[in-house]
Amino acid sequence: MTDTADTRCWYAMKVFYNKVFPLRDLLTDHGLTTYIPMTERTETRDGVTRRVERQLIGSLLFFRATADELRRLLPLTEGRAMVYSRREERRQIPVAIPDREMDIFMLVTSGGKLGVEYLGDDSPGYHLGDRVRVTDGPFTGSEGHIARIRGNHRLVVSIKGLCAVATSYIPMAFLKKLT
Repeated sequence: MTDTADTRCWYAMKVFYNKVFPLRDLLTDHGLTTYIPMTERTETRDGVTRRVERQLIGSLLFFRATADELRRLLPLTEGRAMVYSRREERRQIPVAIPDREMDIFMLVTSGGKLGVEYLGDDSPGYHLGDRVRVTDGPFTGSEGHIARIRGNHRLVVSIKGLCAVATSYIPMAFLKKLT
C-alpha cells in the first residue's frame, strides 16, 4: 500500500512499560483514531465473580494517521513506543496495515467477546486450513483461516507479520469456504 501525505492508514505500535492507555490518550488528543483490542474475562476474587475487561494483546496499540501525522508523532513517542516497521534499503519504513485487514481484525477483537484468544505472532502454522467467511453469529462477516485448536475448529484472523487471534468455536454451518 502506498500512502501519500494526505491518506490515512492504520499502523501498529508496541508500547513500552505497558502504558497503552496514556499513549492512546496522547494520540487521541492529536486528533488520531486509535484501537486497542480488548476482551472480557471472568475473574473470581475473594469469592466474588465478575467480568473484567482486559487488553487482549498487551502493549499493542493501533492508530490511523497520514504519513505527515506519523512523522510529527514519532518524536512524541520516542522512548515510549515503537511503530512496527520494515527495513527497506537502509531505512526503517512504518508498515501500513490495509483497511480490509484491519476492519476484519477489529470485527473479531471488538466488543469484548468471550472466547477470543491471542495466539502470538502471525504464525504460518495457523494458516493451514481453508480461507472462510463467517455467515452467522457474533463474528458475521469475518474472514480468516480455519485451524483446529484444542480440539475445536476456530477462525484465525491475523494482521500479516504482526499478530494472530482465534475466535471461540464456530459451527461449521456458519462458515462459507472462499476460493
